[in-house]
Amino acid sequence: MGLVMPKKIFASGWPALYLLLLLFGMHVPEAAANPAAQGQWSTVLVPKTNQPLYAPINPVHAALLSNGKVLIIAGSGNCPPKQSGCPGYPNTSYAGPYGPSNGSGAALYDPVAKTFTQFTVSWDMFCNSMVLLPDGRALIVGGTTQYDPFYGQPKTSIFDFKTNTFTDMQPMAQGRWYPTVTTLGDGRAVTFSGLDGSGNTTNLVEIYDPAGSGWTKVDCSSPSANCWTPPLYPRMHLLPNDKVFYSGPNTPSHLFDPVNSTWSNGANTNHSWRGYGTSVLLPLTPANNYDPKVMIMGGDNPAVATTEIIDLNASSPSWQSGPSMSQARIEMNAVILPTGKVLALGGSTMDESVTYASLKADLYDPITNTFSSAGANAYARLYHSVALLLPNATVWVAGGNPSRGTYEQHMEIYKPAYLFKRNGAPATRPSISNVPSPSVTWGQQFPVQTPDAANIVSVVLVRNGAVTHAFNADQRLVGMSFTRGTGVLNVTAPPTGNIAPPGYYMLFLVKRSGVPSVASSILLHP
Repeated sequence: MGLVMPKKIFASGWPALYLLLLLFGMHVPEAAANPAAQGQWSTVLVPKTNQPLYAPINPVHAALLSNGKVLIIAGSGNCPPKQSGCPGYPNTSYAGPYGPSNGSGAALYDPVAKTFTQFTVSWDMFCNSMVLLPDGRALIVGGTTQYDPFYGQPKTSIFDFKTNTFTDMQPMAQGRWYPTVTTLGDGRAVTFSGLDGSGNTTNLVEIYDPAGSGWTKVDCSSPSANCWTPPLYPRMHLLPNDKVFYSGPNTPSHLFDPVNSTWSNGANTNHSWRGYGTSVLLPLTPANNYDPKVMIMGGDNPAVATTEIIDLNASSPSWQSGPSMSQARIEMNAVILPTGKVLALGGSTMDESVTYASLKADLYDPITNTFSSAGANAYARLYHSVALLLPNATVWVAGGNPSRGTYEQHMEIYKPAYLFKRNGAPATRPSISNVPSPSVTWGQQFPVQTPDAANIVSVVLVRNGAVTHAFNADQRLVGMSFTRGTGVLNVTAPPTGNIAPPGYYMLFLVKRSGVPSVASSILLHP
């Protein structure tokens, strides 16, 4: 007699197949085995086909715009003119257009329509920095004037998402290759480090004012300024006290005061070097009194799996060892989810090595201070890989460029476990029916209309991200207090710009079960 399975098992969808596979001794892929526990990874496909949708340019730097599209900046894309097969070869004086194969140094990706729009750029934006200005435009800072040795580009440009155009702005005083730009609480953008036009790492700090004054140099000439030279692509976070905290990659921490233009020293990390690891400012919420805690993960070569956390409101802040990830990671990414948990993914044990790629993803819970499995992705995500939270609360992952002239073209989507019921079916999500005031200021109370008001436990703002080289310079989650009404939540915006800098955010509602809504875009402004 054949094996008889109860009908109710088959009615439950994929768990029936899962059970049959187990009964007959067949392999169950880890990423698909239990999405309710680990989430689900998938390759992005061309609509209505089973064919992968390839990124047409190397996604070296990516930013989520307020319209939900992703701006990708590649410049020459790690493909110098003197290399065979690269644009301009063998003319080493080639001056653009820039792009690894098609003259396209930038692109706009629509994750809903799954389409790309490509752009030509007039100068090499390779290895720049990028942040989002208060009005949602993207500020592109620096890039490359020369390969081997690399010299920094002083040019800056702004991408306007309303017109899909780049406009060159006032250049900086110095070239910058591998700089970091940080948004301040008043909407200005401050840039640190980078190789200058002679190939030297600069200690000059410059601040960009989008209100119209352009770039100004920060005076670091007085002895009291305690001038310090951050390493390339320093990991910087704006704190609620208006200072900017440096968390790596090297051992000593530092604080920059943009008001007094001074540096001060901080605590040393326990691990000596976390190059191409990452750093995350953990969620700032009313429940934790907006206490700034920074977590650093991975890095070094061979890489480490360790993490460290510092509480910058402590009487004597010091780095404390955190839990370890499931794998060592260099060239990794970390993404804050609407629940406040942090997805850690990608990288490898040995730098730029596909052989030693770290494919197991981890999910960090700041409440329990523990990691759990987030499944496994399919493609090595190494140098020049990126990951961004999207408005539908999934994570888009792209890139990987361990050798010049080639890069990983496949893109992936991670659906966290909160998007699934226990039986693997899609979770029922809370909905936002309307935000009557999509533009609010600090401390303002505003309504969010939702039929799920009674079941909402948190309302959060997640700043649109801008990520490159294992660090998301704009990433932060800020919780908000609220009261419930019938079909409405009366929400109070964050109290200051140092907690939530001006600009566009994704507003998420999270149910008691931990399921987030699809985000509404909201502008926080003075």
